[in-house]
Amino acid sequence: MDFDLIIKGGRLVQSSGVTTGDIGIVNGRIGAIGDLGSESAKELLYAQGLCVMAGLIDTQVHFREPGLEHKEDLESGTRAAIVGGVTTVFEMPNTQPNTTDQASLDDKLRRAKGRAWCDYAFFVGASTENAVLLDGLEMAEGTPGVKIFMGSSTGSLLVASDDDLRQVLRHGKRRAPIHAEDEARNLDRRKLISAAPHPREHPFLRDAESARLATERILRLSRETGRPIHILHVSTRDELPLIEAAKREGLNTTAEVTPQHLFFSAPECYDRLGSYAQMNPPIRSAEHREGLWKAVAAGLFDVFGSDHAPHTREEKAKPYPQSPSGMPGVQTMLPVLLRFVHEGKLKLEDIARMACEHPAAIYGIKDRGFLKAGSLANLVLFDPSARFEVNESWLQSKCGWSPYEGESLFGKPEHVLLHGDLAVREGALVGTPRGCPVEFEWK
Repeated sequence: MDFDLIIKGGRLVQSSGVTTGDIGIVNGRIGAIGDLGSESAKELLYAQGLCVMAGLIDTQVHFREPGLEHKEDLESGTRAAIVGGVTTVFEMPNTQPNTTDQASLDDKLRRAKGRAWCDYAFFVGASTENAVLLDGLEMAEGTPGVKIFMGSSTGSLLVASDDDLRQVLRHGKRRAPIHAEDEARNLDRRKLISAAPHPREHPFLRDAESARLATERILRLSRETGRPIHILHVSTRDELPLIEAAKREGLNTTAEVTPQHLFFSAPECYDRLGSYAQMNPPIRSAEHREGLWKAVAAGLFDVFGSDHAPHTREEKAKPYPQSPSGMPGVQTMLPVLLRFVHEGKLKLEDIARMACEHPAAIYGIKDRGFLKAGSLANLVLFDPSARFEVNESWLQSKCGWSPYEGESLFGKPEHVLLHGDLAVREGALVGTPRGCPVEFEWK
């Protein structure tokens, strides 16, 4: 076989292990894997000393377009993703207007065409107004399904009561990602804010019980309706027994943990970063972080997701609680996970499983996430031992900052391929945006 490109001698990272070999690419797809020393190619890419992994799939990003493009847009957000080794993103519906109907979904797909540096899909948001339409909307082209906010978001994207949640869950069959915070409890606890508020109060006001209660409620409703759910950005040790019990029961429950909930802890991060550490659900105490790490080690979590949610420095500088919640993270997700590898908390195989293979399997993504013949050649090459310090000059997000600035991370992507073509070469962006909508396969 004549290949367009052969990647020579890389360490091939999969959940099943790390091996050394070559990857031959033809017509944008992986044509063969193994010892390809006798094969010819138009181009060779030597990968000795580098790991080769399927491009990461980040199933939770907020790129702010339309309506909030001063924070981020589809071009800048996907640029940050590809430079960070993320080749597929699922974007959330809390833009302005919200993505709650076919017209708003079509608008995002039009905006992304020719501007997205990586592959993409857009969630439709559930609301009390569109619940009965969700069966059809979740099957539209270009969407991975329906996102449910149990805690407040923008516009009408709040489904807070059990009756409304039950209605939404009954209108559809695809796995529904859940922002699990209890809105009534959060509203009630606002009156507990101090006379001189500080961001360190954030995990007190949106406390662990809010997350636990919401997770308990949505799991009960999942059991009642038979709808599979995916619990996003789990932040407390209190939710873990509930998720473990649901999995043991066979509810088809999956769960996500973010790098930032594993990296930061309160109160230190709020004392050092102030509102730049503010997100929903909050960064919590070291005890909760330790609980999350134990769950990672036990295999309870299915995926890593960045919850990339940028705001400008000017917005973040507002006094708490006027400061908005959210932080950028799509570009730094792989380097943060590789720091955990360096610290002995993760293995390379864990990243391949939770940031590539499981996201593809959970959402039925076609032809992505795996190093195997026939898959699209969406690949990232990196040196996991290469340390670097995060600085503003490397960051691609329009917001221009990162909570990891000044931190030593590892494995800044050296090369990134999208559909077999180099999108990042020697750490630098090359070519033009070539991202396309993700296709899905459903049984």
